Amino acid sequence: MSDTPSHHTLRERLYEIIFEAETAAGKAFDLVLLLAIVLSIGAVLLDSVPEINARYASLLNTVEWTFTLLFTLEYALRLYSVRNPIAYAVSFYGVVDFLAILPTYLSLILTGGQSLIVIRALRLLRAFRILKLVQFVSEAAHLRRALMASSRKILVFLGAVLTLVLIIGAMMYLIEGGTHGFDSIPQAVYWAIVTLTTVGYGDVVPHTSVGKLLASLVMVLGYGIIAVPTGIVTVELANASRISVNTRACPSCGRGGHDLDGNFCKYCGGEL
Repeated sequence: MSDTPSHHTLRERLYEIIFEAETAAGKAFDLVLLLAIVLSIGAVLLDSVPEINARYASLLNTVEWTFTLLFTLEYALRLYSVRNPIAYAVSFYGVVDFLAILPTYLSLILTGGQSLIVIRALRLLRAFRILKLVQFVSEAAHLRRALMASSRKILVFLGAVLTLVLIIGAMMYLIEGGTHGFDSIPQAVYWAIVTLTTVGYGDVVPHTSVGKLLASLVMVLGYGIIAVPTGIVTVELANASRISVNTRACPSCGRGGHDLDGNFCKYCGGEL
């Protein structure tokens, strides 16, 4: 029985240091973490330069493994300190933290796998909470909420666009044929996507008058289509901006972005 209080005290203390940026210890921990992330990414960037790799490959490899072991320990402590480790592990930051340490271990069996370490740059998003930039945290939460609210509408829109490019591609395949580079429907669909999105690589172009007319219609249509998802997200952003959030992290799952008047986590239901 005597071990239980100390166990809980240690766990709660680790949680305050690792997840909360309001205390001096918590802020110091997070600032050191951000510095370590920047340095580890810098080491990977330097390692990709042939001249530097030829001279300092061993040193850079040692530095990378040192950071990876430290991040692995930090990830384990995060799972230990929250009340619901699984909820944190599947959260956005939990997945990012896991992906941040995975590439180095993958490099043991997959050549070049350590290049994926640049994923650690996503962990720098913690700076918004660490530096108490509440306005940025709030805006990020608004953007996330708007994207989630508009996701179904955008999926329906993308489905319609994919159907449209399939039809346009088939039409262009019939009009131009293989003699003008449209040697298959997939190739013609690729051209339709490139044209409809106004990218216009120019590697495949129509040569007949009818084909050019169809291409002109697709180009004009592309400008109108691009505006649709923008309008959808804009409306949802306006709705989401009415809700304010704070920088508190949930003791159970470690997620942030909760409403100012919220007493329970909106993700796992744990008490804040």
